[in-house]
Amino acid sequence: MAEITRLPKPVTTEWEWQTKGSCRGVDSVVFFHPDAERGPARAAREARAKAICRACPVLEQCREHALSVQEPYGIWGAMGEGERRALIAHRRRQIRVG
Repeated sequence: MAEITRLPKPVTTEWEWQTKGSCRGVDSVVFFHPDAERGPARAAREARAKAICRACPVLEQCREHALSVQEPYGIWGAMGEGERRALIAHRRRQIRVG
């Protein structure tokens, strides 16, 4: 589960970018894997989701939101779960190194 203490305040201006997302109206199963999905099926679904994201006018806001709250599941801002974990870990190492 995402760490909710990092979520932005419930102010419309903080979340308004979501109304402009290319994912609006697309079934969430495209962005979040069903139980036990693996291999080619998962890769194909993720490729479809990332293609939608890459054409999205709010890609950067979506990606930064997912990174800031450390969203553990799904495709956000054209990044998968492992990609976000790796980038978060990289950013943490950069902070420590200074």
